[in-house]
Amino acid sequence: MREEGFVNVTGGKIWYELHNKDASGTPVIVLHGGPGSSSYSLQGLKELSKDRPVILYDQLGCGRSDRPKDESLWRIERFVEELGQIREALKLDEVHILGHSWGTTLAAAYALTQPSGVKSIIFSSPCLSAPLWEQDQKRNIEKLPEDVQETITRCEENGTTDSEEFKKAIEEFNKNFVCRLDPYPEWLKEGRKYRNPEVYEIMWGPSEFTVMGNLKTFDCTSQLKEISFSTLYTCGRYDEATPESTEYYSSLTPNSNFHVFEHSAHMPYVEETEEYLRVIGDFLKSVE
Repeated sequence: MREEGFVNVTGGKIWYELHNKDASGTPVIVLHGGPGSSSYSLQGLKELSKDRPVILYDQLGCGRSDRPKDESLWRIERFVEELGQIREALKLDEVHILGHSWGTTLAAAYALTQPSGVKSIIFSSPCLSAPLWEQDQKRNIEKLPEDVQETITRCEENGTTDSEEFKKAIEEFNKNFVCRLDPYPEWLKEGRKYRNPEVYEIMWGPSEFTVMGNLKTFDCTSQLKEISFSTLYTCGRYDEATPESTEYYSSLTPNSNFHVFEHSAHMPYVEETEEYLRVIGDFLKSVE
């Protein structure tokens, strides 16, 4: 019921896995976060394959895909092109798209090219405006202990975001706004080896909180009214993709739905797995 392989895209080969190819429902393709992360943490979404084919893939530059050294590849336009190439190679004439975090940035940019055959998009913990994301993180930081706030501010100002004290401050931030499970699942830690920090730094920057990469000016909020197919916006109550911003994006999008996972931060698909699968599954069925 599972196949895996590689697809040729601009710049190299990307790895994919396809679950339940022969299921009757419209396939859903999953766009992971990052940039430069991988599909590793999203493996639980294969449970959606009870009703439809599920495709996960590692974007070029990370995970099990090729890691070319050409820095010009790390721009959103190429990732949009890559998604189209994957759909063509796997013959995904009709598809649902589920993007998480940076995956929603990619999903929105792709949707705005007006591709054919897209039935719906799920914007899971969305980042559709880099400036707004940055503002939200400044407010989130203010909710942390003062010593943690001071460390983050000082390290960013001094360019020491690779220091141990900054990493410890990030851990505190992550416990509050990324994944609130305690203890943090051991299996998730294994996924770190699939990341490529170079892609992240070129596109986003050396820090989560201040966008310095080539996505610095990305903001598609004024174009969300152009997305005509069904959409679902979701986030966690304590998400770094804040409920306020997520609901704002939803309000700008026609034919849109909005849902908050009350016991989650940025990873409700791990923090509230059963509820996440239920909400996503029900939405996909309602579209069909």
